[in-house]
Amino acid sequence: MAHRWQIAISAGLLAAVWAGLADVLHLVTWVGFLGCSTFFAQTEAGVKGMMMAMMTNLSGVFWGWLIIAGSGVLGSSIISYALTGIVTAFMCLQASNKNFAFIPGTFIGCCITFALNADIAAIVPPLMIGAMLGYSMSLLTGVLITLTDKTADSLKEKSVEEV
Repeated sequence: MAHRWQIAISAGLLAAVWAGLADVLHLVTWVGFLGCSTFFAQTEAGVKGMMMAMMTNLSGVFWGWLIIAGSGVLGSSIISYALTGIVTAFMCLQASNKNFAFIPGTFIGCCITFALNADIAAIVPPLMIGAMLGYSMSLLTGVLITLTDKTADSLKEKSVEEV
């Protein structure tokens, strides 16, 4: 990886900022990191990638909520298992829409919903901020790469002039 240091600096700096911000705002830190991870795991770049991360994660939150709520209403374990299977199939089928094509993002949102017992208020804000965090990390990495490449080119020019 040619730009490992720029990535490391960007990720480390913004992860620290996120951890502090999440603490101050009483947000679930790890949820934000999963939103950030979704941004980097899917294949789209820039704003399009951030939107893909957000849309797939949010759809997963919806599907997870549906399983939890439906299971509570239906009351039968067997029916709840069937509901889980049906919803899981729809989670995969929704990927036919290009805006929801990153299936793991959907499963990440769903798993977060299970982990936080469908507490939507605790899930959505850090999840969305996390996708923005990933996008911000990619932007800052790009800036750092540009700066270090310009510095390297400048140093090369100076060393050539000295020879």
